[in-house]
Amino acid sequence: MHKSVQDIINMKKEKEKISVITSYDYTLASLCDKAGIDVMLVGDSAGMVMLGYENTIPVTMDQMIMFTEAVSRARNTSLLVSDLPFMSYQASIEDAITNSGKLIKAGADAVKLEGGSVMAETISAIVDVGIPVMGHIGLQPQTTMLSQGYKVQGKTKDTAMKLIADAKELEDAGVFSIALEMVSHEVAEIISESVSIPTIGIGSGVGCDGQVLVVQDLLGMYEKIKPKFAKRYMNLSEDIVNSLQDFKKDVQTGVFPAEENWFSMSDDELEKLREKIGS
Repeated sequence: MHKSVQDIINMKKEKEKISVITSYDYTLASLCDKAGIDVMLVGDSAGMVMLGYENTIPVTMDQMIMFTEAVSRARNTSLLVSDLPFMSYQASIEDAITNSGKLIKAGADAVKLEGGSVMAETISAIVDVGIPVMGHIGLQPQTTMLSQGYKVQGKTKDTAMKLIADAKELEDAGVFSIALEMVSHEVAEIISESVSIPTIGIGSGVGCDGQVLVVQDLLGMYEKIKPKFAKRYMNLSEDIVNSLQDFKKDVQTGVFPAEENWFSMSDDELEKLREKIGS
């Protein structure tokens, strides 16, 4: 039995920190689930990590459905949240509800969308049809990058007050949790204390109720971007490249495949074949 949205809400009440991993494929997601990760997030960052895009903007609903389906097949215990990609929810409330439903049908338990008070009405409408929503404020990769670039949010009194107001409005709109991305740790802590729902930090300090990392960042598999907030627990990129180089060398020298790596006919059948070929 996998975790429910209420289980995650209760973790804040019980002062239990929430582990969140962003994952996109069956193989790694199955390991995340086996490790007991509380929430798996199918992020639209899959566009960058898995598909090689420069940012998240080109990601489509069809791609998010595919990634969500893959991760949903792997999970047994984690809650599964899936990102609504750029322009799948901004144009109309109808779009937002329809596309949220597609991700739920693909196996998600909840959806995540970016935006503060401007998205409150949309969030309320999605929640009203029975689909749980995770909010996302602070740095919003789908839109903030277009106007401001890669900058920490909430470093001044005015921007901090806006973030705090946004968080409270999202809570009123019905979100069950809020991702705080690259928010100054002081403001993130104030928000976490100001709302009754869990906050999930992405480079926003220890005061959040939970923390999220992309599994490829955690394992040291994604080299293109190395954000300050991504702690590397391993450096698999180097190990993988070394293993591939060893494979290439073994192929070139004939070390691979060895006898234990191939299949054989019986001696009797081989003799019959030789006699047939010879005749």
